[in-house]
Amino acid sequence: MTEQAVLWQTGAEQVLDVRPELESGGEPFVRIMEAAATIPGGKTLVIIAPFEPVPLYEVLKTRGFTHETVKVADDEWVVRFVRQ
Repeated sequence: MTEQAVLWQTGAEQVLDVRPELESGGEPFVRIMEAAATIPGGKTLVIIAPFEPVPLYEVLKTRGFTHETVKVADDEWVVRFVRQ
């Protein structure tokens, strides 16, 4: 994992690794939205996924989040969502 991704996780209000849920055929969208709803202004939610979760960018943008993304491996993406 990159140093940047590790720092994001260390400083996050909450970290969700959705890879196991997706691997088992589940859909983590509701869990992500519930977690995002608990993040106060200025704090972060970090999501670890097996692909770049592009659809989340716009959905969370409408809820006041910006994002930064780092590709750690072909099957590991780390996204830092910051509530403004």
